Amino acid sequence: MKAILKSRLILPCAALAALGACVEGTGTYSGPNSVIATNTDKGKDEGPFQDSHPAVVYTPDGCQVWYIDDGVEAYADNRYDPVSGKPICNDAYPPGTVVGPYQSSNSGVTDRIPGPSGVPTVIPTE
Repeated sequence: MKAILKSRLILPCAALAALGACVEGTGTYSGPNSVIATNTDKGKDEGPFQDSHPAVVYTPDGCQVWYIDDGVEAYADNRYDPVSGKPICNDAYPPGTVVGPYQSSNSGVTDRIPGPSGVPTVIPTE
């Protein structure tokens, strides 16, 4: 019985691991010296976004970050006031809030978000 249960677990786990290795432009984490982010697009869809309309994310300190998700890859950059050059920080939304749609139309992978169905996690922009 234990051998059957083991074989039923091993095959799905191996299949999942193989699928994880197939995600283009990625590698596995191999310790503290692993590069986990770069400033270049390494995916098969290299190039500019077809629709560069990033969302705004509020950081734990209340500052705003531009954010756009292109499937496996995501990009973020601090928002700065164009006049003063200082970061834009306020308490308009709680930390962790995402304001506006954040996925590019060519992402290829749709994110799943935690939480009860029907409860908005992303606040739409007007």
